[in-house]
Amino acid sequence: MHIPNIGFNHQKTNQAELEIIELCEVNHQDFKTHAPNQPHRVNFFMLIVIEQGSGKHWVDFKEYPFQAGSVIFVQQEQVHAFDFSNNPQGKILMFTQAFLDRVHDNMRLPSYTPTHLNNHYSPLLSLDNNNQSRTLSLLNEMAIELACEDGDPLIVMYLFSALSLLHRRLKRVAEVDNLSPSQSRMLSTFMTLLQTNFERVRDANWYAYQLATTYKTLNRVTKIATSLTAKQMIDSYTIIEIKRRLVVSKVTTQQIALDFGFEDPSNFVKYFKKETNMTPSAFRNHHSQIS
Repeated sequence: MHIPNIGFNHQKTNQAELEIIELCEVNHQDFKTHAPNQPHRVNFFMLIVIEQGSGKHWVDFKEYPFQAGSVIFVQQEQVHAFDFSNNPQGKILMFTQAFLDRVHDNMRLPSYTPTHLNNHYSPLLSLDNNNQSRTLSLLNEMAIELACEDGDPLIVMYLFSALSLLHRRLKRVAEVDNLSPSQSRMLSTFMTLLQTNFERVRDANWYAYQLATTYKTLNRVTKIATSLTAKQMIDSYTIIEIKRRLVVSKVTTQQIALDFGFEDPSNFVKYFKKETNMTPSAFRNHHSQIS
């Protein structure tokens, strides 16, 4: 199965780089390029707020059960799939990296970091009635401002920041200090380099050199952002991409090994097993129901 790559509709939002839609729109829309309930990759961020119903949302090979009050965060470049079997109702907030850059330029907001590369990360947040009401209120205010002919982008940014800070506080994870602006830029550039070169380069020193910094400095930034070293981030990103190809493509493991620069397939198997405790074939068979 091919993984569709879904892009953000910049024209629809008039370059606002942020859109809010009802979950039922995705459920009932006639998609010609992909089925939302099948694995697909998004090149933007998504915040899915469940108002009614229950089910399981699939994000990078894990199912996360949701119910009314659940918030599901899908990071840029993640592969996910909706579950509409129980007709859930809610809202989807979609935004791009360009929108985040504008927010960070105009106000102090913690950076969105690739915490999903840490195995202890969960994209699911459960809200009580009060915080669900506050979340929906902020989303509604954003939607109203976006619909205004003379709407102010700064108002949308402030509302978005309030929502992000509320959810950050409710997440209650053991987070370390925020990144400085220069560290945020370094992390963003590192992720861009990683997304381009992960198939052929898994040496953290190489990435540090490309960033005109030291391995020690790059490690400090990645550990602040994700609690992972630069090398652990590289391996985690690589393993996720290998998993995606194993599950949703019919390419042989030998071909995948070559695609990722392993001339000897046995070394590819060792690398994958070291990171997952499973062989590539065993992982593919375990998730064969998805394909």
